[in-house]
Amino acid sequence: MSETLIQNADTILTMDDARRELNGADVLIRDGEIAEVGQGLTTTGDVINALGCVVTPGLVNTHHHLYQSLTRAVPGGQDALLFGWLQTLYPIWAKFTPDHMFTSAQIGLAELALSGCTLSSDHLYLYPNGSRLEDTIHAAAELGIRFQPTRGAMSIGESDGGLPPDALVENEAAILNDCIRVIDAFHDPNPNAMCRVGVAPCSPFSVSTELMRDAAILARDKGVMMHTHLAENDEDIAYSLEKFGKRPGQYAQDLGWVGPDVWHAHCVKLNEAEIKLFAETKTGVAHCPCSNCRLGSGIAPVRKMYDARVPVGLGVDGSASNDAGNLIAEARQAMLLQRVNLGADAMSARTALEIATRGGADVLGRPECGRIQTGARADIAIWDTTGIESAGSWDPAALLLAGPTRVKYLLVEGRQIVADGHVTTLDMPSVIAHQNTLALELREQL
Repeated sequence: MSETLIQNADTILTMDDARRELNGADVLIRDGEIAEVGQGLTTTGDVINALGCVVTPGLVNTHHHLYQSLTRAVPGGQDALLFGWLQTLYPIWAKFTPDHMFTSAQIGLAELALSGCTLSSDHLYLYPNGSRLEDTIHAAAELGIRFQPTRGAMSIGESDGGLPPDALVENEAAILNDCIRVIDAFHDPNPNAMCRVGVAPCSPFSVSTELMRDAAILARDKGVMMHTHLAENDEDIAYSLEKFGKRPGQYAQDLGWVGPDVWHAHCVKLNEAEIKLFAETKTGVAHCPCSNCRLGSGIAPVRKMYDARVPVGLGVDGSASNDAGNLIAEARQAMLLQRVNLGADAMSARTALEIATRGGADVLGRPECGRIQTGARADIAIWDTTGIESAGSWDPAALLLAGPTRVKYLLVEGRQIVADGHVTTLDMPSVIAHQNTLALELREQL
């Protein structure tokens, strides 16, 4: 039996059912689980002094494309809308190998961890040159972060009227077979699981209707979650109306893509009827505010979704459409966008943080994560509020208004993967150097 005590925290934002905030409190962790929360706790194990710190649940990232950390700020895509941005980057991604996938995942996940993330999904939908989903799974295991990769896919290339080049699409039977392979090999349904696998056709404009339907059947047969992009921008809506004669929400419903085992990325353009549908079916949404700003997609109706009880979490999206992977900064951006759209009282710092923690965990089907309470998994972020970012703050627990954007400590399943602001499980200078070498080689091939 191993124990760790987080002691003397200035404030613990529990995000439990009562949304308690505890001052001068402790968290006792035993064998990867939160054993007790309160004042004056003791242990014979390790102690982390949290004096001067705010403690939160680990943040949860509900949408990412980790491989894209190798193609940040590509000049041809810097100022493009979604479809033009994709057409710029597809030829570069076609050159990726398993090494590119593994290293970019290490970088992307380490960046997330430093910003307080303990659980991240990933949507990998292209597999050039022998790349496989496990390239990212192994990267997550080395870092020690809780991971929810999804086996994405594209099956309609340019020659069939799709957006991606033919070299990046796959045969649909092969896609489904590989989904079965990776689920059988890597999916863990247990409450303390470090890896759960999902099924994730890329988008309605890059796979067939048949694949969307078959993927849903397969996912439910295997008992895993389903993910795709939906209603991201005006082009997305126009495509759905032209090709399918219906809006994206109706398309998703007709193919079985609604329910508590489904979450959709973006949903910027959902209308009132679609929000009602998602609320009634408990269909989740991954809100990606920085990416939506970067690509000019619009402001998602997150306040309306939240009030309607649609499950909503946050996602940093791919680094090529965000250029950063800082999840606490993403939470601040989500808060600010709702205020721009609806007024200064539209979303509080605590509500945005709730969406980033408990909300994201619920979207991913992980109610044992995203909150600090007895019996939950010990995924915890510790933020030092004695630094310059919080200096003068009257409410250090309002982290999104005035607080650090890098954790002091990060625990996943009770294990420290960040200590004193540094990743403990990887040789980060070597990983960064290798990433930069790979990026340079890609540029030289253009």
